[in-house]
Amino acid sequence: MNTLVINCSPVRTGATAKIVETVSAILSSRSEVKTVCIDDYKFSYCKGCRSCHKTANCVQTDDVDLLMAEFEWADIIVSVAPSYWADIPGQFKAFIDRCTPWCNTHEPHKTLSPGKKGYSIALRTGPNMKECDRIIQSIEHFYGHLEIESKGHLGLVSVEYKEDLEPKIKEITEFAQSIIT
Repeated sequence: MNTLVINCSPVRTGATAKIVETVSAILSSRSEVKTVCIDDYKFSYCKGCRSCHKTANCVQTDDVDLLMAEFEWADIIVSVAPSYWADIPGQFKAFIDRCTPWCNTHEPHKTLSPGKKGYSIALRTGPNMKECDRIIQSIEHFYGHLEIESKGHLGLVSVEYKEDLEPKIKEITEFAQSIIT
């Protein structure tokens, strides 16, 4: 089984990266794991031209196809996203927008291999879970249009720095273990 764990934040050393590292270490006991950071890829914003609605291809050529190749490789995809103004980071949103050629709301469209499972982890600095829910909804909506089955999610509040994760390690560990059982 192949698992892709995505740091949806451009920050490679913060709390989101620490969650990616923790989850990946647990999943690697039963799965081949790749971790990526959204900032590992360079791509432009969607132009809104809708050419992909007719051709299933984007008019732009950049790293979107490389990241989508990682999605194709994976059986399980875990997206870990912090709150940027109560939603997913702009870099991840820009990537999602560019995945319109794979979106199942128009024909023709590209497709990923069937049977993929998706998991979401959201974190935010404040104490209210509502923002985490919004982030999870954004990720699960994206998964749905790619026909990736959403299987579970975890929201973590009061996390600004990676040190804030210490009291939450058990919860993160249990969530990661539920992915591989």
